[in-house]
Amino acid sequence: MAKMRIDKLLSNTGFGTRKEVKGFIKEGLVTVNGRTVNDPGLIIETDKDDIIFNDEKIFYRKYIYIMMNKPRGVISATYDPSEKTVLDLLPDDIKARKVFPAGRLDKDTEGLLLLTNDGILAHKLLSPKKHVYKKYYAEISGFIDEDDISLFSNGIVLDDGYKTMPAYLEIISSGSISKVYVSIKEGKYHQIKRMFESLGSKVIYLKRLSMGYLNLDENLKEGEWRELTDNELKLLLLSVE
Repeated sequence: MAKMRIDKLLSNTGFGTRKEVKGFIKEGLVTVNGRTVNDPGLIIETDKDDIIFNDEKIFYRKYIYIMMNKPRGVISATYDPSEKTVLDLLPDDIKARKVFPAGRLDKDTEGLLLLTNDGILAHKLLSPKKHVYKKYYAEISGFIDEDDISLFSNGIVLDDGYKTMPAYLEIISSGSISKVYVSIKEGKYHQIKRMFESLGSKVIYLKRLSMGYLNLDENLKEGEWRELTDNELKLLLLSVE
């Protein structure tokens, strides 16, 4: 059983800032168990009390989990003074939940991005100790062969001397432009690009397809998002066990 101030609950649920919510309460727009609330500091029980805001029943959820198909040209940050961020693609009520990207994708990388306000889960997803693999589709300038698969499986030494953890490389097709899948469990700066650069190749297109057992919804167009289903959340939690 969780207890919380009514103004904090409404703010956390995305109905406005604490100041705005206090104004709504003064206007008589909030009832708890059938009674109009006039005290923004009223303590309520989130799993017991019946809360109505502007004729809408409120179901409180502490955490929210968003799947986004991140487009190129947008940065994985909560704020930037000059660049468009992934939060700019979300409506105000979702941003009010104080969501943030669980990990990052480079500006020119597309694909699966999880946004949440669950800091514990985000930390587990990004921890190399949890061995949560992230799978990418990549198009590479130059031929990729079986020797490269072996090099990836042993770890690649990057330009700064760091040797990556073992990674999986699967060749879809090889040619002047090669198509591959890459799975890594780290998130070093520009890691996949730098891994291929160490082999003398260049990444020209990169898209993240999955994180652990969570796969990108193929029906989500670039820039679109939706909340995770209950089953998807279970798969995500299973990924960090």
